[in-house]
Amino acid sequence: MKQTQNFMSNDSLLFFIAGIMQGSFREMALHDQSYRAELRRLLIEYFPDCRVYDPRTNHVNSIAYDEKKGRETFFMHNKMCGSEVDVLIAFVPEASMGTAIEMWEAYQAGAVVITISPLAVNWAIRFLSHVVYPDFTSFLEALKRGKIAEIIDFHRNVKGKY
Repeated sequence: MKQTQNFMSNDSLLFFIAGIMQGSFREMALHDQSYRAELRRLLIEYFPDCRVYDPRTNHVNSIAYDEKKGRETFFMHNKMCGSEVDVLIAFVPEASMGTAIEMWEAYQAGAVVITISPLAVNWAIRFLSHVVYPDFTSFLEALKRGKIAEIIDFHRNVKGKY
């Protein structure tokens, strides 16, 4: 049986899936985005009452946005991370400036930041995350064991005391 969160039943957590999109590409291209669907599926499975926001799902053609639409979308997501999000899950297999900004905004606003990245010594990853898992497999194990729910519970109870 899956362990779920200990939150009040009417507390619908908003998860934000942050993660590498363009990375360090010098051309208009995207990294593999398949991690997003799997994260969404797992979050809904283990936190059935949650809401999940995925910038990629909501902006499939963002790479083709004109300057105005791209700017609006970029700043809207950063504002959302700084004001609406309860938990930010960051997938950072390599450096991602956009993800770092989203992590900063979420952390500063008191959201729980959970990062999946082999870059644990990177200061942005290290100091803006409440926990870092080196890969997807270790994140999944923590999720199955109820550790993710425990981390969220703990940090939501001490919000503002990081």
